[in-house]
Amino acid sequence: MTLFQSLILGIVQGLTEFIPVSSSAHLILVPWVLGWKFDPTVTFVFDVLLQLGTLAAVIVYFWKDLWEMARAVIQGLLQRKPFESGEARLGWLIALAGLPLVVGLVFKKFFEGLHNQPVIVAIILMVAASLLFASERIGRRTRTLESLTWLDALLIGCAQTLALLPGVSRSAATISGGLARDLDRPSAARFSFILSVPTMLGASAVAIKDLVELPNFMSYLPPLALGFIASAIVGYAGIHWLLSYLSRRSLNVFAWYRIVVGLLCLAVFFIRGA
Repeated sequence: MTLFQSLILGIVQGLTEFIPVSSSAHLILVPWVLGWKFDPTVTFVFDVLLQLGTLAAVIVYFWKDLWEMARAVIQGLLQRKPFESGEARLGWLIALAGLPLVVGLVFKKFFEGLHNQPVIVAIILMVAASLLFASERIGRRTRTLESLTWLDALLIGCAQTLALLPGVSRSAATISGGLARDLDRPSAARFSFILSVPTMLGASAVAIKDLVELPNFMSYLPPLALGFIASAIVGYAGIHWLLSYLSRRSLNVFAWYRIVVGLLCLAVFFIRGA
């Protein structure tokens, strides 16, 4: 992988991680459409590690919220009142919502295998548009994060497991899950972004282990560093833009985008096949 390719993929990761269009699908489909060939044993690890850049972006953007939650959780445990404050309660709800993703470790090889099937990814990308369309018809948009319950968090966490399929999108699954539970759009997006921190930390930890086990893994560090920086900068801007966008508009535009991109990728497949 060249530095230019790493830069492009870092930008793609930053642009698509937080908007509900699936960063994993774009990291699979963009190199495929451009005809870039990478070592399959490295590609999945590299894609997951690019999430470290967008992880840094969400930590910086929500630093105050994350710090207040962590401090409140620790104080609550020390005072034996773990759910007394709103910040501590939100911290425990985030932890609960992250539990269903443990299933991903069990089926890790299966989901990795789908990353080598761009046509299937394009189809999933289009089918998952139905999540966004449905979320705009379900729910009343009347609740904020302060009203979130244990059941809400668990159901949103279960929705997040759909994102193990490349093309679904973690943000699409979690924001749609929040909207289905009557959260307003900014609250659903905020919960989705904060929930991404433990999710990305877990995925990145596994990917780092896999990277270190690769032969000559040090040679991958320069392109990874460039991709990290690009995804962090672009991802930070993406968070700010999406929160502003969702305060005024629906998710339908992202659903239509998925369908258009999926159809274009299928057209590329049939043209090449011809």
